[in-house]
Amino acid sequence: METSHLYIENIPAIIWGLSSNKIFLYVHGQGGNKEEAKVFASIANRYGWQVLSIDLPEHGERKKERDLFNPWTIVPELLTVMKYAKNRWANIALFANSIGAWFSMLSFKNEKLEKSLFVSPVLDMKSLIQKMMLWANVSQERLQHEQTISTSFGQTLSWKYWEYATKNEITQWKVPTKILYAGKDHLTDRNTVESFAKTYHCELTIWEPGEHWFHTRPQLDILYSWIDNNIQSGKAQTKFKAVKIER
Repeated sequence: METSHLYIENIPAIIWGLSSNKIFLYVHGQGGNKEEAKVFASIANRYGWQVLSIDLPEHGERKKERDLFNPWTIVPELLTVMKYAKNRWANIALFANSIGAWFSMLSFKNEKLEKSLFVSPVLDMKSLIQKMMLWANVSQERLQHEQTISTSFGQTLSWKYWEYATKNEITQWKVPTKILYAGKDHLTDRNTVESFAKTYHCELTIWEPGEHWFHTRPQLDILYSWIDNNIQSGKAQTKFKAVKIER
């Protein structure tokens, strides 16, 4: 597969595939990197799509960065990447994983994208932070007083982040979207994803045995099959539809 490594301003990026007039922007989640787009790109390339993947702050080539994996840093960066893409491709679509979906919706709510594919998306950051506060037995008052609190499960609770999430809830998303959701997702509740899919007319696919992170061989088989089916099927629909994968 042909690849081109580049920097979009200071953002490390890879363009995957032969020249085309259409591109998928690939936005990874926490713990990801631009290289993880390889399998997705190999599928997308078969249907004439190039793929543009990037390293978000504190990830990939940017691991040494600190305190930048946050929406007030990432949203301007994603807008920079989108400007780059719009100057070079006529048709732009989006693939986003986990928190990458939330960052993308904050950034691209006014963009006219061909379609988006979301895997295990974080859709309601305010609710997720509330859930993490409950896990850590941290009250809103304590978080406001201490500003940042480390947790036993590896996440840092931040009052600034809480305030941002409260003031920037997702209330607009016009892109035709398909969602792959795992029945055992511990971060996004089923009622949250179902409500989002109905409100924004998404096609929701649920695989009951799956977890938030698709990483085992059976999980990856489901993921890659879903990606293949939904890239080759053209534009996402504009009416809500829920389907379940039984196997």
